[in-house]
Amino acid sequence: MEGLFDGSGRQGATRPTRTGPSRTALSRAAESLFWIGRYIERSDGAAGILDVHLQLLLEDPWIDEDLACRSLLAVMGGTAPDGVQLSSRDVLEILAVNRSEPASIAHSLGAARENAKRAREIVSSELWECLNTTRARMPRKVASDKVHEFFAWVHERSALAVGIIESATRRDDAWQFFTLGRSLERAELIARLLSARSLTEEEGSSWTTILRSCGAYEAYLRTYRGETSARTAAEFLLLDRLFPRSILFSIRRAEVCVRDIEPRTDRAGSDAAQRLLGQLRSELENFPIDDMLEDLPRQLDSVQLATAAAAEAIRQRYFPAEAAATRAGRRS
Repeated sequence: MEGLFDGSGRQGATRPTRTGPSRTALSRAAESLFWIGRYIERSDGAAGILDVHLQLLLEDPWIDEDLACRSLLAVMGGTAPDGVQLSSRDVLEILAVNRSEPASIAHSLGAARENAKRAREIVSSELWECLNTTRARMPRKVASDKVHEFFAWVHERSALAVGIIESATRRDDAWQFFTLGRSLERAELIARLLSARSLTEEEGSSWTTILRSCGAYEAYLRTYRGETSARTAAEFLLLDRLFPRSILFSIRRAEVCVRDIEPRTDRAGSDAAQRLLGQLRSELENFPIDDMLEDLPRQLDSVQLATAAAAEAIRQRYFPAEAAATRAGRRS
């Protein structure tokens, strides 16, 4: 797939022959890889968030369980039923094992496998076998005493899929589209998590929960060497340049991927996705941190709008409508 697109978004050095794949097939494969990256990241992120928050519900009897469950569903983009009291068991059913719920882990793993099926000419045998086996072993029910074990299994399978890509894939367009999808999904997920909490010192415990749910707590403690505060936790997840799950790190990586897919940009501003990501990255890098934290909800809205706009620009530029891959369950 290297050289699939030239600087204008048209097919470049890799030209189809009578026996080779068509442009439509190559574009479909690129889109599938983009969505495989997003779905793997979504399932892994959902597992971490659910594991921490459901454990918190079990340990703290003073939490309003229905309100907490509805808030969690809102963060994850799930559908909350009206007129009933929600329990942690309901959230587990909706966001973990319900195959028809677009926000669920089961749906994401199934969608990743379907996109791999569509891109078999590009996807390695090892990645296909990994995603196919994961989908086949996805349980339809999770026993109460096996919840943590289930989330650990999701982390393990997601890490295996990413490891296969990272260790055995050339850094060509295939890898770039996969990584681009993962990076955009990760930035959006962290922005959703942060936007679910108001920035007040009184909610310090919720920031510890947020850090743990995205695998950032230990890295945060090593960086700040002190107790968790709302300001430093938000700053770490927003702006840390070295932590892979921070919003800034994810946006910078996505920007590099877009640039490397089209290394020849002869016209300034010719690529909408690169321009959107560059503007967002510049705002994050240059906006005074105190001002940013004072207006955190608006800043996080900007992140979500920019990532959604960048994803749409990528779709329009690289993925023709007739080659649309399996994208059910993407968040608006």
